[in-house]
Formats: sequence, structure tokens, C-alpha cells
Amino acid sequence: MTTTIDLSKYVSDAIEGKSELFTNASDQVWSFAETRFDEFQSAKLLIDVLEAEDFSVEKEVAGLETGFIASYGTGSPVIALLGEYDALADLSQKAGTAAYSPVTARGNGHGCGHNLLGVGALAAAVAVKDYLKDHPGTSGTIRFYGCPAEESGYGKTYLAREGYFKDVDAALSWHPHSMNAVMHGSSNAVIHGTFTFKGISAHAAAAPHQGRSALDAVELMNIGANYMREHMIDQARLHYAITNSGGFSPNVVQAEAEVTYLVRAPKTHQVRSLFERLIKIAEGASLMTETQMEFKYEGACANLIPNSTLEKVLYKNLTQFGVPQYEEEEYAYAKAIYETLPLQNKQEAEAMVGPQLAGVLTERPLPGFIAPFSDDKETFMSGSTDVADVSWNVPTAQCVTTTMAFGTPLHAWQTVAQGKSTYAHKGMLLAAKAMAATAIESILDPSIVAEANKEFKERLGGEVYDCLVPQDVQPPKRGA
Repeated sequence: MTTTIDLSKYVSDAIEGKSELFTNASDQVWSFAETRFDEFQSAKLLIDVLEAEDFSVEKEVAGLETGFIASYGTGSPVIALLGEYDALADLSQKAGTAAYSPVTARGNGHGCGHNLLGVGALAAAVAVKDYLKDHPGTSGTIRFYGCPAEESGYGKTYLAREGYFKDVDAALSWHPHSMNAVMHGSSNAVIHGTFTFKGISAHAAAAPHQGRSALDAVELMNIGANYMREHMIDQARLHYAITNSGGFSPNVVQAEAEVTYLVRAPKTHQVRSLFERLIKIAEGASLMTETQMEFKYEGACANLIPNSTLEKVLYKNLTQFGVPQYEEEEYAYAKAIYETLPLQNKQEAEAMVGPQLAGVLTERPLPGFIAPFSDDKETFMSGSTDVADVSWNVPTAQCVTTTMAFGTPLHAWQTVAQGKSTYAHKGMLLAAKAMAATAIESILDPSIVAEANKEFKERLGGEVYDCLVPQDVQPPKRGA
């Protein structure tokens, strides 16, 4: 069996030898900046790379036009690497600058680093493929899951619902961050729904009595939702955006208006209950305004299930490779980005690491260490991720690596600006190495997969995956 040191060198050489391919692909996805379910150029680019690397690719899986699964190898264990490549609306930003400067007004931008995430997981898959090719007779299959719409729409939920992880033995993923660590914790489940109200237009001055305002219905729904916030558990979240206010003429009663909501809670049954209450509030707003209401599911995902067994192997490999070396120019750019952050962001970031470490990181905001791993207590993320739906079906582990300056908030222009930086590339390749080595170890050592699956069953305690997206809800199609 290959030793850990030999394996680390093999993986490092394999990924560094193709680093230009990976960094160029990441930068291209950054420039495409395609939002949920519309990642056609990004998906094609990743598919082209994978096919050139001898993967077989199944396209448009689970009804996802921009979803795919690339496979290499035969037999078990089957190891999944999860890739994302969707951007966010209204976050267009030029790269390499420390000043807000959109490329396109109201354009899209990779404010969560998914250009790095998808290609980093792809790089890991390629390294595992290279190992299997160089070691014929090794039983094992590596799969790269091309997962669209993580930000909203939740492509992995559809993949999980349709059974695409049933024969997988372990899954690995990562996320861009301002620190280096292996995650151990849970997250909020979420349901995303859009509510459309239809009323009757009329002249707001001459014949207001003839009109039935859809905008009034939206406003009343929002007021009701605000009152519901008072009667939710502390960790639950409720947020919205008015996506159609009914027009720009105040002297026309608005005949149609629309609002979209995200409802979050720590458990699937809790978020489902809250969403049902929200539907009742919408129905009440409809009754009060004599308008018609309809809603649709935009997507949903469950809460994360951690797996200490896989996480410990991932942490061992992350520390084996160690943090990258940074140039003074990289520290200078990170420092310039840090100076643009709002005071509250700085204070919260500094509070998380303590005053001594904060004093170092505020001056040189690229962490030169990997945070210690502990599974004594689960952390909790108030946000949501569709990696959770994978974790309900197969043991799953995730790491984060430094791709942005200390304290950088996600979903902000500063994240987009750093998305093509050299230190972002270094963080991406570090994550790829850690995941690739963990995947190969899991293939070579059956006890890892066996122990991870034993823990997985114990954590579920007899519970089964309960998909929050109804069976009759399908992913949207282009032009629909």
C-alpha cells in the first residue's frame, strides 16, 4: 500500500503539474458568472476538461440542464467529489482591485467563490483519476458531480431525491473561505418559495373601489411574516425580496405583484412547519385584499449531517500538505481588501480568533496556519447548503481553505474581486490536494469507508432522508 508521504507527493505533483489548466478554468468560470440553473458555459467548460481527462460524462442528470456526473474507474468504493459553479446576481466586480468597481452595472459575480469551488473539486477528481490510471487493477470509482444552483434552487437536492447518491460510499467537498479548516457541524435547512398575487387594475383616483391591489397583498403578507418572526425558534430565519412591485405608476392599482421568501430552521420538520405557516399568512393576505394567490417552490435543502471519520482523514491530509507560501505582493493586496471591510465585519472576524491572533491577521490577512480540528462539539451555520442533502444519503466531509483576506464576508464585492487572485488559486489547489488524497486513501483502505458508514448510520439513528422538494416540482428549463 502506498505510504502517506508517497501519496502526498503523488497528489501534489499531479495537481501542480496541471495547475495552469485548473487556474485558467477557474478564471473562465469567474468571467462567465452565470446564476442558478443558467450555468451553461461553465458546465460545458468543466465537461470539456473532464472528457479530455478521460472521464465518461452523463449530462442533464436529474432533469438539471446544467447538471452532470463524470466518472472514471470501476468497482467500489465509489467516491464523490461535489462541484459548484453558480454565481450571484448584482455582484459584478472587477478582479484584482481593492475598490468597488462593477464590470457591468447590475451584473453577476462570483461572490461565494464557486468558480474556485467547482474547479478545485474537479482538480481533485483528475488527480484521483491519474492515480487509478497509474495503478491498474485498483478497484474504485471516482465521480465528479456537477452541481448547479447551490445559491438558490439547490441542484444537489434534485440529485439526492432522484437517487444519484445511492451507490456512493463517501462524498467530499470544500468551500472558499478566509481560513483553513475542516468543518464539523450542522446547518439550517431551507425552503425557498415565491408568492404571486393577482388582483384587478383600476384608476387609483377615479375608481379606486374597482381595484384590488396585488401590492397591498404583498405588503400585508410581509407584515404578517414579520409578526411570525416573534414566534419562531431563535435559530430560524425568514427573509424576502419583492421581485415584482406591480409597476411604476402610483395612480394604477397594481394588478400583479410578487414576493420571494427563504425560510430556514435547524431541522427539516421545523422548516416545513414554518413554510406552511407562511403559506397561511399569504392566504390571509389574499383574503384581506380579495386577490388571488399562488406559490411555487424555488428549491429547498436539508440540514447537514457531519461525519467525524471522514473529517479526520481530510484534516490529516490538509495538514500534511500545509498552507501555501505567500509573496509580499499577495499580503499587500489582502491587506488592501481588509481595509475596505466595514468595521462590524472586522470586529466580528477579530472576535472569532481572539485579540492575539487578530493582531497578526489584521496586518497580514492570509492565515499561515490550519485551525485545529475538534469534533467534541458541533458548530452551527445559520446559512444553508445543498451539500446537506448529500450528507443525508452518504458520509460527507468538507474543508475550507484560504482564498480571500481575513474577515472577507461572502456574497460581497470583495469576494468577487479576489476570485482570480494568486492566493485564491493557491487555496483552491490546497483544497484539491486534501480532497484527492482523502479520496485515494478511502479507495485503498476499506476500513475508512466502513467506519464512516457505521458512524453515518449511528448519527441518523433510524431517521431517513426526507426531501423538502415535492416530487412534482422539477428544475426549471432554459426559457421557461
